[in-house]
Amino acid sequence: MQLPDEAITYQYQSLLPPPAEEWNLLTEARAKQFLSATRLKALAQQIMQVRSQVATERELQNPPPELRPLDSGFIDLPQKHLDNHRRKGEASDLGKILKIAGKLKELTDRVIILGIGGSYLAAKALYDGLVHSYHNELPAKTRMGVPRIYFEGNNLDNDAIQDLLELIENSCVDPDIRDERYGIIVVSKSGGTLETSVAYRIFRNEAVKYYGPSSELLKQVIVPVTGATGKLRDLSKAHGYTEEDVLTIPDNVGGRYSVFTPAGLLPAAVMGLDVRALLLGASSMTRRFLEEPFERNPVLQFAAVNYLMTEEHGKSIRVLGVWSKKLEALGMWYDQLVSESLGKLGRGPTPLTVVQTRDLHSRGQQHQEGSRDKMFNNVVIKTPRTPPVNVAMGEHNEDELNQYNRKGYPDFMGAAYRGTTQAYLDTARPMADLVMPVLSEHTMGQLMQMLMLATVIEGRLMGVNPYGQPGVEAYKRNMKQILKNG
Repeated sequence: MQLPDEAITYQYQSLLPPPAEEWNLLTEARAKQFLSATRLKALAQQIMQVRSQVATERELQNPPPELRPLDSGFIDLPQKHLDNHRRKGEASDLGKILKIAGKLKELTDRVIILGIGGSYLAAKALYDGLVHSYHNELPAKTRMGVPRIYFEGNNLDNDAIQDLLELIENSCVDPDIRDERYGIIVVSKSGGTLETSVAYRIFRNEAVKYYGPSSELLKQVIVPVTGATGKLRDLSKAHGYTEEDVLTIPDNVGGRYSVFTPAGLLPAAVMGLDVRALLLGASSMTRRFLEEPFERNPVLQFAAVNYLMTEEHGKSIRVLGVWSKKLEALGMWYDQLVSESLGKLGRGPTPLTVVQTRDLHSRGQQHQEGSRDKMFNNVVIKTPRTPPVNVAMGEHNEDELNQYNRKGYPDFMGAAYRGTTQAYLDTARPMADLVMPVLSEHTMGQLMQMLMLATVIEGRLMGVNPYGQPGVEAYKRNMKQILKNG
């Protein structure tokens, strides 16, 4: 297990009013809007039983109809990857992923990742969170062999895909030059999602024209990631791929829980991230979830607090406030996780991601004084990855910044965070913190696994199946029918 100073924590204690607090309008408001320590304690006992249920579910080979779909394979997957890689090396799934990623990095200077929803959001969260913010603009030498990364197949926007096609056409001229080659990772578990399928046909056709229809490079620079069966697997066979050439998303892992399958791990490895550290972080969180008591278990704490706020305090909007621009895509990933897992049977919170301090200047007024239908979860990074950027003394002080001489961006961010927290508490706006010691592969692995596990626990507490997304299928059926009829 990770060292204590590497462990993420969930700090919700400010939501528990201190006993014997003197009565005033604020304490009365907090009593109504915040948590009851007695109720939380009672739910903590119940949630331990739910944990046992979820732990048992992951071992079911043939689940009963009332539990289907049951896509709980993500829970043990990180440790399985690490164990199998230790035993089998390159022959393991992780070994195969790392080998293919190495080949893509060796052969290309650009990689286009095609996918939507769970086949895209996790990879984008890892890219934005852990890769240099201006990675694609860095010189090749500074990127140390890591290709430029582009995301498509996540929309049906004609102008956006045309822009990327023009970029490739103008920057990739000679396929014999490594720095002018591009690769494609196409991710679709079912293989039938229209947004990704259409984009794949377009980019594959462009690649065939660029490399030549009989080029040996095609199967090396175009990598399909899909389910054990489905249209993309069948299409890959038709293109001459063998089973070894196609990476598989396990049947028992749903799309939005697939970050630790090839859907997330192959892009992460191509980006130059430490995939083993990512998996170690996730595995350590699974152990904490299964073994630790409620008092030291961020999965159970997060699920309990947010369940109570939504179900019993009427906080139907769940705001994830990320105190780093680099975590906005993580928030979008969590938005999908909550929406598709819990938004069922007329219930479930509405997730909303805000980036602080940016969105304090847009949504802050409504959050501070608007309707009391929100629960705020901050994601706070204690230590920045880079040295502080400080303010220096200026010859002219019309901006009045000389008073902040030698203070840096971490000081300003910390002051904004503390000021916002105090302002929300002073008006009885419920807020809790997910604290990351630093932003790294290990802590991102922990955080993503924690949020997935907490979502499953919350779904079971609500009495809804956290797996499957039947509501999403309706628009797909309608869209395809309209296209056929048109």
